[in-house]
Amino acid sequence: MPGPLAKVMQNRISRPSLWPSLAFVALGVLLFAVFQEVHGLGNLSTHVPEFAGLMLAAGGVYLIAAYLAERTALGWLSLTIILIAAAVFRVQLLRVSPSLSDDVYRYQWEGRVLRAGINPYRVAPSEPGMQAFQNPAHPIRTGRNLPTLYPPVGEILFAAVHSVRGYKRLYTGFDFACIGMILLLLGALRLPLHRVVIYAWNPAVLVSFALSAHNDAPAVFALMAATYFIIRKPGVVSNALLGVAALVKLFPAALLPLYLRRTKLAYAGIFATVIALGYLPFFGAGADLFKGLHAFARGWEANDSLFRLIRAAGNTKPQADLIAGLLFLALIAYVLKAKLDPLRASLWVVAGLLLLSSSAFPWYFTWFTPFLCFELNPALLLVTVTCVLGYAPVITYVAGVSFRNPPLMLWLEYAPVYALLAWQIAVSHRRARKA
Repeated sequence: MPGPLAKVMQNRISRPSLWPSLAFVALGVLLFAVFQEVHGLGNLSTHVPEFAGLMLAAGGVYLIAAYLAERTALGWLSLTIILIAAAVFRVQLLRVSPSLSDDVYRYQWEGRVLRAGINPYRVAPSEPGMQAFQNPAHPIRTGRNLPTLYPPVGEILFAAVHSVRGYKRLYTGFDFACIGMILLLLGALRLPLHRVVIYAWNPAVLVSFALSAHNDAPAVFALMAATYFIIRKPGVVSNALLGVAALVKLFPAALLPLYLRRTKLAYAGIFATVIALGYLPFFGAGADLFKGLHAFARGWEANDSLFRLIRAAGNTKPQADLIAGLLFLALIAYVLKAKLDPLRASLWVVAGLLLLSSSAFPWYFTWFTPFLCFELNPALLLVTVTCVLGYAPVITYVAGVSFRNPPLMLWLEYAPVYALLAWQIAVSHRRARKA
């Protein structure tokens, strides 16, 4: 069996026309201009409407690029343009201050705490002596009375970096490494390499990592590495990497049933061992080990869609959590029964998790964006563009008002997505009946 590099080389399209390459140059220039405008806005937290408008414009350009990659014969020149532009966009946004979210300053605090030898699962920013570890220019406002909710590998990465710029570079590095992993997967599956543009030029991905330095990038990279091995050679490595991904952000753990279907049930022990080893140095926190995570899951409701509809039916938050959890388990059962391939199954499980979740911040949509390179779904692609409207609460948050999503913005963000998804399902059923 040829190796991944050989498969990548075999994935060349002979004699493509020149015009698609020129089209990608034009689209890349348009995106470059949009990101330059974003850079010119300065503090984005005081220019959220302008930022959202620019990113929706970028999303329109991006959708055209995704369509070209899916429908047009492309060659190495187009792929080179895509990758160079992806690097340029990230360098552009590295220069922009991460003012849309305070998360990076929480990472900085936790990193300082861990370097000082203090268990971040035992202390909160508001406790005596802990304020000294904060960035004086950006004091922590959200969750200041709670210990960390992030898993251990995330904590280790927080401690490895000292500056906000360092976090931006670190997570952008993982982001770019994810592009490489997607290329390997596309090559191994003999799919067009140009589909990488669906991730590499995605506005939500660019804003989440190069601009805002969200720590989801290492989890996404580790998940794609695990996906590569579950396809190439299911076994110890794939389940161990899934565990590593879950030690950065917990969402990859939802894919464990899919991995066990491809391997042996005993490999659940590999996953569990990796998780246990990751938490082992922090066991001193005792009952507080998951205190921050529990408080977040219990108290937060932000940028949600289906979950908000469940709540609107008259359910309390705990009741809605139960209903959403049962629906998610039903989705996993359906995916397992349908025996979908790992990439399609992963796409729907992660997307279902987000759409049913009580919290679906814009950067969370980067979780399933890589899978769209292999299973392009128009509705899910659209939500990675409209999710920029999920930054609307920043407008009032900077004024000291609690973080709340305006209902109108939620409708504008999700209504087109669910309408398109319903249309896709109707068309699929119609075709199935005709067949």
